[in-house]
Amino acid sequence: MDTHDELLAKIRSKSVLVGIIGLGYVGLPLARAFAERGIAVLGFDVDEAKVAALRRGESYIGHISPAVVGRMREEGFDATADFERLDEPDAILICVPTPLTETREPDLTYVVNSTRAIAERPRPGRLVVLESTTYPGTTREVVLPILAAGGLRPGLDFFLAYSPEREDPGNPVYSAPTIPKVVGGLDPASLELASALYENIVVGVVPVSSPEVAEACKILENTYRSVNIALVNELKLLYDRMGVDVWEVIEAAKTKPFGFQAFYPGPGLGGHCIPIDPFYLSWAARKYGMTTRFIELAGEINTAMPAHVVSKVADALNDRGKPVKGSRITLLGMAYKKDVDDPRESPGFELMERLLHKGAIVEYNDPHIPELPSMRRYPEIRMSSRELTDEYLRSLDCALVVTDHSAYDWQRIVDHAPLVVDTRNALRNVKPGKATIVRA
Repeated sequence: MDTHDELLAKIRSKSVLVGIIGLGYVGLPLARAFAERGIAVLGFDVDEAKVAALRRGESYIGHISPAVVGRMREEGFDATADFERLDEPDAILICVPTPLTETREPDLTYVVNSTRAIAERPRPGRLVVLESTTYPGTTREVVLPILAAGGLRPGLDFFLAYSPEREDPGNPVYSAPTIPKVVGGLDPASLELASALYENIVVGVVPVSSPEVAEACKILENTYRSVNIALVNELKLLYDRMGVDVWEVIEAAKTKPFGFQAFYPGPGLGGHCIPIDPFYLSWAARKYGMTTRFIELAGEINTAMPAHVVSKVADALNDRGKPVKGSRITLLGMAYKKDVDDPRESPGFELMERLLHKGAIVEYNDPHIPELPSMRRYPEIRMSSRELTDEYLRSLDCALVVTDHSAYDWQRIVDHAPLVVDTRNALRNVKPGKATIVRA
């Protein structure tokens, strides 16, 4: 039996040991999916605190409870910060961040380091799958040469594929097992093995002809969202000047049963994917002598939204005879989206930085994020969530709605805060209260 057939037999019998590098919002739910199907998982992470928490049966992700982690442990899940153990798994899935540099170029440091760690512990007959979002060509041009440098032959001694993550944190309907998985193999043998592996845990596998197609698929999905969000953000600015309610316009438009999908404006893009992925494609396009004008324009519009919101806050305070400097402003919500505890790329950080720069006294409340973590771009912003007592709300000059968490009692906020600037249409159903309400 050759290495391909041996690994395929392990996958189909569920005796395969899966290694997952990166136990964040993508890697940990993926580990859960495998564990719940009776497949042993060894998770790797450089953050020893995360590893220790998982080994204690604790969770650091809101939608994965400690009880779930406990069940995963019972089903054979283990976590480690010891990358020497990378020689143990039969299949390794790379789920690490792919941020942008300060000049908005792809930063593949985590992907490269993970691949090198695998290559330093060669093992014939192993499958490696990259899941991190990246530009078309990364698997073949970056990952493959590192794995092959030691003399192992792709498609014979090791197998390589790309399968983009499609995790949507906090989504009550779709999770890793219920979302179809796109898979692109470097060769037919790699495609067969990767497809068979994911067939154990997902509702359906969508095989494509190459890793490049799978990589481009992920970029398309998020660029589609970025461009459409930019459209409604620009319309928000226009309709605001016209005195037209953009939210009511969208609600009316979405009654059309075909040809329209509703997207909503906001204070800026957040999350690891939509603010970043389109710039990966723009960077790749420049390598081919092209400029992606549509994508870059969308990026310009979306990244300008925090400045627009701060301007609206300044105007609203000015109307009340107050300068931004010295005003007490609290941001409601620091997660990048509703009802999650994920602050990655949240526009709240830029809003906070801009307001602090203008001399405001800025605090925040988020029922899902009791302490702000250290962020790569905002390492100096560290504080704790303030309790929204009636007295505290009355003491503010402005409450700024950044994230419309379901836990917020919007009526109580409007009844006590003197001014609320709403970037999410969160106050659409509240009765008039003490607060002056301004939409931004």
